[in-house]
Amino acid sequence: MAEPDDVLLGWVNAARRGDQEAFAEIVYSFTDAVYNLCYRMLGDAPEAEDATQETFLRAYNHLESYDRERSFKTWLLSIASNHCIDRIRKRRMALVSLDEPLPSGNALEIASSDPLPEDVLLRRERSAMIQRMLDELAPDYRAAVVLRYWYDYSYSEIAAALNTTESAIKSRLFRARQMLAEQYGHINDQPSENRRLLEG
Repeated sequence: MAEPDDVLLGWVNAARRGDQEAFAEIVYSFTDAVYNLCYRMLGDAPEAEDATQETFLRAYNHLESYDRERSFKTWLLSIASNHCIDRIRKRRMALVSLDEPLPSGNALEIASSDPLPEDVLLRRERSAMIQRMLDELAPDYRAAVVLRYWYDYSYSEIAAALNTTESAIKSRLFRARQMLAEQYGHINDQPSENRRLLEG
């Protein structure tokens, strides 16, 4: 739920002074956005919940560093993105040291009023496939893709969230799209259909 800037800044200022209720309003307003980002990054619901809690804890502890000229949501999602990137890197280091394959992501639960069983199955399979493909991307690439295509962030917003340049983000997204298209092609062995799904 988006809040007007003046209301949000009021909460931030109050939270900086130690007002727990004001910070609770911030948590309530942004929990869904932070959790969804963490889930897309990590591909695991319990881990995404832990990462969401850690994101808000870090945000609370660093409220003094928040720049009011910057979007609060972008600032918050940058904390979540960087925390998830750290988690993925640690996870991969542990897996590599054990010489085991990377785990695939879980399917997202699909919420619908009265879906047909076939539709639910197809949507779950597609969601699980997309999550598996995201899991194969490098953490920095995955963060850029999620912020661009799930949150519709501009190149400059993504660059700010990930502490890099717009040109670096454009390059990451270009390479990520190529890698996703290749992965989808290997999974389905239907290149023309791949492009339609990825562009759709």
